[in-house]
Amino acid sequence: MRHVITSESVTSGHPDKVCDQISDAILDACLAEDPYSRVACETMVTTGTVIVSGEITTRANVNYTELVRKTICGIGYNETEACFDGNEIGVHLMINTQSPDIAQGVDTGGAGDQGIMFGYATNETENYLPLPISLAHKLAKKLEEVRKNNTLPYLLPDGKTQVTVEYDEHTPVRVDTVVVSNQHRASVTQETLKEGIIREVIKPVLGDMLDEATVLHINPTGKFVIWGPKGDCGLTGRKIIVDTYGGLGRHGGWAFSGKDPSKVDRSWAYIARYLAKNIVASWVCERCEVQLGYAIGVAEPVSVYVKTFETEKVAKEKIIEAVKANFDLTPKGIIEKLQLRKPGFQKTATYGHFGRDDVTWEKLDSVEVFKSLM
Repeated sequence: MRHVITSESVTSGHPDKVCDQISDAILDACLAEDPYSRVACETMVTTGTVIVSGEITTRANVNYTELVRKTICGIGYNETEACFDGNEIGVHLMINTQSPDIAQGVDTGGAGDQGIMFGYATNETENYLPLPISLAHKLAKKLEEVRKNNTLPYLLPDGKTQVTVEYDEHTPVRVDTVVVSNQHRASVTQETLKEGIIREVIKPVLGDMLDEATVLHINPTGKFVIWGPKGDCGLTGRKIIVDTYGGLGRHGGWAFSGKDPSKVDRSWAYIARYLAKNIVASWVCERCEVQLGYAIGVAEPVSVYVKTFETEKVAKEKIIEAVKANFDLTPKGIIEKLQLRKPGFQKTATYGHFGRDDVTWEKLDSVEVFKSLM
């Protein structure tokens, strides 16, 4: 049966992603000086203003205001025409330390909160992500590339992409619809903008997946000048589907950015993806979803569940047994396995936390564990 599935991505200048990058920049700065920092940093941006709040307990000496400005300017918000200038905005800090009631459970090795986390992988792409979200990310990255290298100098930081892929059963066969919306300078015409994005972004990324029936929507509402944090308030953690699997894998509802590795929200979602990816790469199944459940203050997961969508070549019970027997799923075990006390999280705040080649949870170094089940 033929059907279509849609996923979206956003550029680094999207207001929500500005917040994610600020929160993770602060996390990295804390971890660089104190690997055992406890960070739960939440950011909001709006017209001319950044508010940084949350709970941070650290021995690191961080100039938060300077770091906020540096992050915003690095994104490209450093001029008046972009409607948000990191050199001029007001920065308001509302930061407390971690509650001792929470700390008492984490200090003894337990989970920092209760929660359910999901990891997903599919063999339909080389990076084991669903094709719609993979393509949406590639388009968004290309938008940023042609903006920053001045190939399309009229583009500004805020942008969105969306890709609809047609499937034959579970096999992607073509791109049905593409949506690209990008903030731009007032001087550019819509015709020039559309021609440039098709030529420099859509065709290079999608290539042979386009056909005569593919529908292209480029800035479909027309003018897109007043945007970014001036046009839309941004918040940390509001792009959780963009951050994960584009809606094709389930989500436990947790956000990642601004949270240190003791937070189950982040670390356990990473290990769940790591497990799902290694399981699929071993060819014991074609698609896999891993769910982990945790209780606050308790080290061991309360549940481990594996779903293979009836594509398994061995019994699911064997896969679950292999997970439990070969992987330490306690907070300490996950942090050590994935080396999560090191800085380097800010890069994950754009273009998804998964399907990348520069993070430990994407490594395929446990494939043999599952191949042995065949």
